[in-house]
Amino acid sequence: MRDDAARRTELAAFLRTRRGRLRPADVGLTEYGDPARRRTPGLRREEVAKLSGVSLTWYTWLEQGRDITASAQVVDALARALRLDHDQHRHLRSLANLTAPPASPPVGAALPRLQRLVDSSSPDMASIYDAHFDYLVWNSSYARFRHDPELVPPDRRNLLWMLFTDAGNRARMVRWEPAARAVLSQFRAAVGRRPGDPRLAALVEELSEASAEFRAWWPDYQVRYFRPSIIEIDHHEAGRLKLEMFQVRPVEDPDLLMVVQVPADAETRRRITTILNG
Repeated sequence: MRDDAARRTELAAFLRTRRGRLRPADVGLTEYGDPARRRTPGLRREEVAKLSGVSLTWYTWLEQGRDITASAQVVDALARALRLDHDQHRHLRSLANLTAPPASPPVGAALPRLQRLVDSSSPDMASIYDAHFDYLVWNSSYARFRHDPELVPPDRRNLLWMLFTDAGNRARMVRWEPAARAVLSQFRAAVGRRPGDPRLAALVEELSEASAEFRAWWPDYQVRYFRPSIIEIDHHEAGRLKLEMFQVRPVEDPDLLMVVQVPADAETRRRITTILNG
């Protein structure tokens, strides 16, 4: 309860501070009277309420740190009204006890930066996915020993598509079903966090048509977040490989997921290194 009260106090302070930094002209409002004689620095509460479409009473309670719950729709409307940037919007959602707002897909300089990150993981296998489990970047070790997304059309460069429809990948995995179910459980959790996401909805529909296992398991609604695990694959050059799975998220964009597959024993590392150096 003390933590909740502290969070509400922070939320109230943040809203007051952001409101105080804006003038009516900044948000397209006409400033009546002499601006120098406005008793309220920045926007008035009623102006923020009007811009965001919430009641003045409700907004006032938020600024007073009252014990009320703000929906995602209200918080996002306030973020727009207060002209918050992505970092500020993310902070506001955190103070309101909500998940972070969706980030824009990495573009421009971001993708080369992510590529450098996975390349630096070699000889370990590394790949990065977005919030839809679509491949963004991967290193040569991943393409050599696990799966090469370049070999499939761009709209199929997706971890779920690879797991459930790639016969070659399925044949290489010693215990395919537990691994597929684990990833499906993480995907189910992701869909639950973004119930209105059209890309996720399309993936569910298309995978249900393409994979009998996906179609049978999806209604079970199994949810399980990542747990440390070791998988085994039979590679046509390297033989049996044991790989320990790691998942990490970049601080600058927690929607992204980096998966690193590290040799779980000395023999696996020796085999991988021999082939890469051969």
